[in-house]
Parts: sequence; C-alpha cells; structure tokens
Amino acid sequence: MSESQEEMAVRQLPLGIRLKDGNTFDNYLAASNAQAVACLQAALQDPAMIYLWGGEGTGKTHLLQAACHAAAAKGRPCAYLPLACWQELDAAMLEGLENTSLVCLDDIASVAGRTGWETALFHLYNRLRDAGATLLATGPAPPAALPLALPDLRSRLAWGMVFQLHPLRDEEKLAGLQQRARARGLELPEAVGRYLLQHCPRDMGSLLAILERLDRASLAARRRLTIPFVKIVLGARPRKAARHK
Repeated sequence: MSESQEEMAVRQLPLGIRLKDGNTFDNYLAASNAQAVACLQAALQDPAMIYLWGGEGTGKTHLLQAACHAAAAKGRPCAYLPLACWQELDAAMLEGLENTSLVCLDDIASVAGRTGWETALFHLYNRLRDAGATLLATGPAPPAALPLALPDLRSRLAWGMVFQLHPLRDEEKLAGLQQRARARGLELPEAVGRYLLQHCPRDMGSLLAILERLDRASLAARRRLTIPFVKIVLGARPRKAARHK
C-alpha cells in the first residue's frame, strides 16, 4: 500500500495528527512485553478490547501507533486519538468510530473527571463491542486505579485483556541499541552503548534518536563509533530529547 493510501485509512483528525513513521511493531523492543505485543497483533485479525498501562518510556503510544500502521497497511480503517490533547478535540468526534476496524485511545486518564468525555467513551466502548471492532486503550495505571468518575467506564476497560508494560532493563536496552545499529550497518561497541545509557536520556525513544544522529555523523566523518567521537558529536552534556510515553 502506498503512503497516501495508508494515510487515507487512518482517520484524519482536526488536530492534524500524524503517526510517527518509526512507531511500528518491528521497531518496538518487546522483551518482557512480548505477550502484550503478540495480543495486539492478533487483535488486528480477531476483534478484541485491550488496555495497556505503564509508566513513561514503556512504549504505550508507540504500540498504539504501530497497530494503526499495521491496520492501515492492510487498508483497514482505523483511528488514533491522543486524549492528552482533549482541549483541541471534541468528544463528538467519537460518534461513528464503531464503523472503523480499529480505534486507539491514548491516555484515558487525561479525560478523567470530564463527564462529557467519560460518557462518550463509555458509549463508544459499547458500540465498538457490538460492532465487532477492536479497541486499544492506554493509561498510567490499571483500570481499577484510574481516577474516572464513571464506574461503568472503569469496569468496561477491565472487561477485556489488561497488560502492564514494563520498562526495559539496561541490558535489554543495550542489546536493542546494538541490534538497531547493526540493522543500519553500524557497529556499536558495548562500551559506547553503556556510555550512552549512563550519560543520555534513558528512554528508548530518545536513545534511538541519538543513535540515528550518531549514525549520520559517523557516515559524514567516516569514523567508527568510539567514546571520544560520541563526546564530540553530542557535546560534553548531551542535549535531552523529548520523553516518549
């Protein structure tokens, strides 16, 4: 499917939201979250209600967008809504989403306590279930611990599969960075990888962005990745990248 066809499959929002190209299943380092990833991929074939929860840097947004990429690549209509942007959205846009095959609601806790949004989400859940569509939702805590004012919405989120996403351990991050570097044709020595883990933002989104930066610099300078070279490229104090959920 062409890029334009994939974009058409993803419901366009007034906010002008675009999925990040790199947020795919292939680019997600699953590690201890492998079961959750497998269930998300299966839900693209068989309808399911799945709720993911975890802290910053566990890849909640990455996985929702990966599911949208996968669905859109097959020509299946889908929608991704970042509820943290609720002020720029309107709960009325939830109407009719049951006609899509996949709906992804990112960060439900952002609209907790907002009666209009909670009620609209509750009815959307019921319509999606009746229509045989897939709903993927995320939050920072399990359903029972969400500060939702509508108990029925909390119970609905707990009806389906619930997965806690765990952050990667340092050894898993290192292995993931080296694997990604090899895919780029770049050698990332263990010592350099550990230097990045010690001196750079520790979430994988930021680390992968830094690796891409180092790859470009290495090609331009025709130099291997060494700690002295990395210090030159990043500076004495590497600039912090934006954190990813």
